[in-house]
Amino acid sequence: MQLLVAAMPKIAGHICKNAQVTAANRRPSPDDLLVLLAVGRTGRYTTAADELGLNHTTISRRIAALEASIGGRVLARVAGGWELTDLGREALAAAEAVDSAVRSLSTATGGHRALEGVVRISATDGFSAYIAAPAAAVVQRSHPKVAVEIVAATRRATQQRSGLDVEVVVGEPTVRRAKALRLGDYCLGLYGSHDYLAEHGAPTSIADLQRFPLVYFIDSMLQVDDLDLATSFAPAMRESVTSTNVFVHVEATRAAAGLGLLPCFMADRHDDLVRVLADSVSIRLTYWLVTRAETLRRPEVAAVIDAITARMDDQRDMLLGRR
Repeated sequence: MQLLVAAMPKIAGHICKNAQVTAANRRPSPDDLLVLLAVGRTGRYTTAADELGLNHTTISRRIAALEASIGGRVLARVAGGWELTDLGREALAAAEAVDSAVRSLSTATGGHRALEGVVRISATDGFSAYIAAPAAAVVQRSHPKVAVEIVAATRRATQQRSGLDVEVVVGEPTVRRAKALRLGDYCLGLYGSHDYLAEHGAPTSIADLQRFPLVYFIDSMLQVDDLDLATSFAPAMRESVTSTNVFVHVEATRAAAGLGLLPCFMADRHDDLVRVLADSVSIRLTYWLVTRAETLRRPEVAAVIDAITARMDDQRDMLLGRR
């Protein structure tokens, strides 16, 4: 508590540089700042309320009190939630100082700082299963109070990251008020099942591919430009089984629905799949990680990102189809 009291003049001074203080010169409450921290991280009052064990009305009242004390709006309504204003980002930095002071009082066995909290990740299906999930397990074993929530989705990076700490997307994103970190490359290749190739034969050239059906994403629903361009290597192949989920692509290819354009790190795990035209069809794509600068300062988020980076390095050959 003494640490919090000592930190308050610095926190108040940090905020007041760019905001009018009320006539009463009331300092912002540490509790109100921690509420802002929860809302700023999740983008939603309801999620922040669940995290803090408060109700929605209390969250709203605390935010209003904070805005009154520092003389300006800290949150702005956006599609699907709330986004920090410029003043809100300054207040968030002060809130992080309060949070850090509180957390410094908690240590794990051995005297090390105990990490805790929820880290929410959005990533593609294959990345979620083979990179994010194992990385999350590593963090959880070392820090049992860190919970990692993984939302599987294949889409562009969002401009409002309400409710998300980390996004992993395919292709370099264009984002504002966020950091984009290059994680590494992976390859797509053409695969067919043993049974399918035994019945129809393997393609002998790129031109020969026009007689084969393709298992891939639903063209009209694909949101990622790099994945949309991936099929440009070949003449028009008629569609076979298509899906928004890459695990469906793998299983449809294994079930002899046609040739699948699949991530090598997923297809090479199945002995019944054979890669065809490997020298001619090797589509190299890049995973990018997007997060806010203020989110990256959270130690539990940094721990998850470090684990994801380590997993990417460990799986480098698999990702590039070098089984």
